[in-house]
Amino acid sequence: MSDRGTELARNLATVKERIASACAAAGRKQEEVTLIVVTKTYPASDVRLLHELGVRHVAENRDQDAAPKAAACSDLDLIWHFVGQLQTNKVRSVASYAGVVQSVDRLKLVSSLSAAAVRAERELGCLIQVALDAESGERGDRGGIAPDGIEELAAAVAGAPGLRLDGLMTVAPLAGPYAGRQQEAFERLMEFSSSLRAGHPAANMVSAGMSADLEQAVAAGATHVRVGTAVLGDRPRLG
Repeated sequence: MSDRGTELARNLATVKERIASACAAAGRKQEEVTLIVVTKTYPASDVRLLHELGVRHVAENRDQDAAPKAAACSDLDLIWHFVGQLQTNKVRSVASYAGVVQSVDRLKLVSSLSAAAVRAERELGCLIQVALDAESGERGDRGGIAPDGIEELAAAVAGAPGLRLDGLMTVAPLAGPYAGRQQEAFERLMEFSSSLRAGHPAANMVSAGMSADLEQAVAAGATHVRVGTAVLGDRPRLG
């Protein structure tokens, strides 16, 4: 294996051990938590190495980076997650390769995704991104809808052709009442998930936690964690 492959294997093993330890501490089975490796700013060659190491879920946050990378790896059995703030002019491209869009946070985006999914003859999984720092009717600083908008947006996704309501996602907020209180933020998201599942039982995916706070997300009950730096290394500075 190449030096890079060895590095990724070592990092991946460390992250998996962290997940296993967090699951044990929370009384959960390790299989209950899916690792999504966030490959933004890293090349398709790294994605191929990760696939060789058993990774099947990868994430990107910019279509201009994700689309060519997905095309270069189209022969691999990967599920691509789009996790960034999504503009409607990028929807048609994202719908061509993403299996899950984790950043659904407004009705206009739902209608655009639905039209693109139908056109591409694909089914897109959708997560409602919840902003725990947003006031009613507003969006969060890092995207996401205020908690009181979850129900309406979920109903729109569930009723849209070509879309599948999979659950909820959040990013630990940098401001507001949950700033610096990641586990409490993730526990709040789990409460919203329980309410959502009452009306949409299949929407049981909860995506929370990244390299620095995956343990808190696992403790709270997250089903998916999004890890980039801890697997791939410090990201190169842009500009």
